[in-house]
Amino acid sequence: MLDLSKGQELVLATDDGQPLTRLQLGVGWDKAPTAGFIGTGAPEIDLDASAVQFAGDQLFDLAFYNNLSTRDESVVHLGDNLSGRGAGDDEVVTVDLTKVYQRVGTIVLIVTSYHGHSMEWINNAYCRLVDGHDVELARFTLTAGVPFTGLVLAKIFRDGAGWKLRAIGEGIPVKLATESVEALRPFL
Repeated sequence: MLDLSKGQELVLATDDGQPLTRLQLGVGWDKAPTAGFIGTGAPEIDLDASAVQFAGDQLFDLAFYNNLSTRDESVVHLGDNLSGRGAGDDEVVTVDLTKVYQRVGTIVLIVTSYHGHSMEWINNAYCRLVDGHDVELARFTLTAGVPFTGLVLAKIFRDGAGWKLRAIGEGIPVKLATESVEALRPFL
């Protein structure tokens, strides 16, 4: 497993060069223990994992809690977790790279705060990439203290005949995936 840092890239292939075709992106978080007003209890933090597909710099399709699959069914969101409670991945997005429309060159993976809490309200946040055999390939630890309502985790992009993943880890002022297109263009 590779612990990714901002800007680091990972070729999506096995050690012997065979392309990885099925991926799973798991996102997990806890609310920060000090979140909320003193004596009132911290509110639940509803983060949403999303995948936004681009053809060039134009939106092509997206998968998120309210649109669980892209039209080509290459990206599927497995359901909405409203609180981050529980161990393990809180939300999961699957990607089948063999089904991605040829025009799609980039898939940007983001997390947004549905109720508008900044990422300063979360703790123990991570993004992990798992292959089709449940082997964790990479993990990107998200540091607490990002003063934005959205976070660009990583992007999966075409590289010749194959695919790569680039860790990004940048905050954006977005609460919904459907509002993210302009904020994501600089990362393409």
